[in-house]
Amino acid sequence: MSLINEIHDSLPYIDAEPSAVARQKAQQLINAELAPEHSSILHPSIPASPESKFSPFIQQELERKATAPEPPTRTSDTDAPDLPEWQETLLKACTSSSHLAKRHENLALLEEHGKNAWLIGNAQLEEVLRGLEKELAETKSASEDVNKQRKIAQDASFGELASLEETWKRGVGAVLDVELASEGLRMQILEQRRLAAQQQAR
Repeated sequence: MSLINEIHDSLPYIDAEPSAVARQKAQQLINAELAPEHSSILHPSIPASPESKFSPFIQQELERKATAPEPPTRTSDTDAPDLPEWQETLLKACTSSSHLAKRHENLALLEEHGKNAWLIGNAQLEEVLRGLEKELAETKSASEDVNKQRKIAQDASFGELASLEETWKRGVGAVLDVELASEGLRMQILEQRRLAAQQQAR
């Protein structure tokens, strides 16, 4: 869905293509309304990127990895081992071994049943793709029909619009002629009044 609803008030099949000078002036007007930092800041209508959120288990595992102590070591074979520390290390090793065993079991199940699940998933995705392609084709067809009807309507109204535009131009020209004539008449009246006032003053 579009972030900004736009309405183009234009007649593309009737209006002439704007000249380079007109395009330059339009671009200057657009640039005048843009903020100086528009190229480095997202538009307000664009939502901010979501923050990365991990599940509590993943977050706990990341923290454990970050703070995991090094395995106990002995400086020599004659030193007595720290039994509690070694027991803790052994417990962690057993846990890792159990995890790897379960992982091996899951991989075996995946090898046995994963192919069919993958094929079924692909078939479902292909069905979704076919539906989207059909919807896209219908949308394109509807868009082409709208453009055809729009072109037919504008072509049918071209003569009337041209006549109305010419009538408007003549009307504007007539108004300007009347204003010029009125201004000339006003200047003549003022000049006659000035001359009459000068004659009376004599």
